[in-house]
Order: sequence, then structure tokens, then C-alpha cells
Amino acid sequence: MDPYSYRKDPAVPPFPDDRPVFVFDAECVFCSGWVKFALKHERAARYRFAAAQSDVGRALYRHYGLDEHDYETNLFLENGRAYFRSAATLRVIAGMGFLWSTCRLFLVLPQKWADALYGVVARNRYRLGGRAATCFVPNPEILHRFIL
Repeated sequence: MDPYSYRKDPAVPPFPDDRPVFVFDAECVFCSGWVKFALKHERAARYRFAAAQSDVGRALYRHYGLDEHDYETNLFLENGRAYFRSAATLRVIAGMGFLWSTCRLFLVLPQKWADALYGVVARNRYRLGGRAATCFVPNPEILHRFIL
């Protein structure tokens, strides 16, 4: 798909995409914990976050042919390009700063292997962390980093 293809999709509401955007399952305690980890360690505050359950999140999942009701993959948009599964996670980690950038080495693994490992975690995410009764809600200090 072309970079920024979602901009041409009338079903995707406009949203700020001048910085990388990470779309995650906000009902998943494991996934929300991952976002909290990223917020804490990504000190440059480059990333924005969007719940997969939000209007923008659901529209992006549909646009990329993903199941908008079963969020078994996260979605990472960087420079208008979409990354999924292990590639999305590794790119987010690698962009957190110097020490974390060493994770780029894992991008040389065959994607099939990395995605298989990612799939095991994704399929068991509710068992690993649980499911929240309500979506993760950012506090006022970090609200500016979220697309609602």
C-alpha cells in the first residue's frame, strides 16, 4: 500500500499523523501496560497512541484489512507506512532512544519467525494480563500524546 493511503480513505477520520502513531487494544491489560512502558521510556515524546476501539483505530484496522473486533495485532504508522505484529513492536522499541535502538538487530530475524513468536503472545494476551472492564484512559499529563 502507498504511504499515507489512509488519508485518501473517506472512512478514516482525519487525525494528526505528523509523528508516529501506535494503535493498541485498550481493553487488554497487557497491551495497555506496554503503552505505559513506552510512555515512560520514550522520553522524546515522538509517539502518539490510539485505542483500537476508537473511531480512528477501528477505521485504520478496516483500512488495512484487519479484524476491527479482534485486535490480535497492533498497528504502527510511521511516515505514513503501516507496520504490523512483530515489525510494529520492534520499530516502537527501537525508536525509544539509544539503548533501545539495539532492538533493531531483531529486525534481521526472518519475519515469519518473529511473527510466530508475536502470535503466541497476542493469542494469549488476555491470559497473560487480563481484560479490563473499560478501556485504558490516559491521565491529563499524557493526554496530549493520544488520538481520541
